[in-house]
Amino acid sequence: MQSFARRIVSDTRFERTIIALIVFNGLLVGLETSYTVVERFGTVIAWAHHLVLAAFIAEAALKITAVAPHWRRYFGDGWNLFDFSIVVLSLMPFTGELSMLARLVRLLRVLRLLSALPKLRLVVATLVHALPGMGHVVLLVMLLFYVYAVAGWHLFHGHDAERWGTLGDALLTLFQVATLEGWAEVMRDAMQVQPFAWVYFISFVVIGTFVMINLFVAVVINSLEETKASARSDTGEAEGRAALEEDLRVAREALARIEAQLERARAR
Repeated sequence: MQSFARRIVSDTRFERTIIALIVFNGLLVGLETSYTVVERFGTVIAWAHHLVLAAFIAEAALKITAVAPHWRRYFGDGWNLFDFSIVVLSLMPFTGELSMLARLVRLLRVLRLLSALPKLRLVVATLVHALPGMGHVVLLVMLLFYVYAVAGWHLFHGHDAERWGTLGDALLTLFQVATLEGWAEVMRDAMQVQPFAWVYFISFVVIGTFVMINLFVAVVINSLEETKASARSDTGEAEGRAALEEDLRVAREALARIEAQLERARAR
């Protein structure tokens, strides 16, 4: 049974089937947003959800059986835990007022694409790995916003109290400027009082938008390279472990054949 489960799990067709089911589940969740479709095909969609859930349960059972009794190989993997948690949540009987949670859990199944596609796993791992480095960039951005907000309050609050009347208003105005949404209009209004206000705004746009975005990109790219290197290292270790297990299996089979030959020789 275990060898059968291993063959199924390691087959690329099995992986593609799971990906197809995840996409199909996503389509079902989208169809449920149409009252007309639900009214006409609600029963069919409900049965389709049950079949998809049954397939996900079978997938989890096969993967757990394939690594038995070394359960840590399955539950020690964060992505497997993510998939298993979604399956467990899907089995919970959400009824009545909690029926909305059942629909949200079905939507969570779409996120299983993150674990099913290696490239998406790499992207998520990169973003998570980049969070500590981004913290320093975020701190720098906050400092920049604070300095420019206080300076903007001193320069413009007497003329435009709606945008610069308080420190909070100034921060919101700078956030709008950072998004490049209507920032030229804000600058023109400020230049009616301070002709050199363009220096303030252009310097903030250059530093606060372009430079900071490049810093975030640099942190993510650096994290991506580190994550790729770590993934290659883990892959090499996994391949070495798999090769060792295969050698042990061959050795056991050879010992079993020798023992069988010895038993036949004794019988004679």
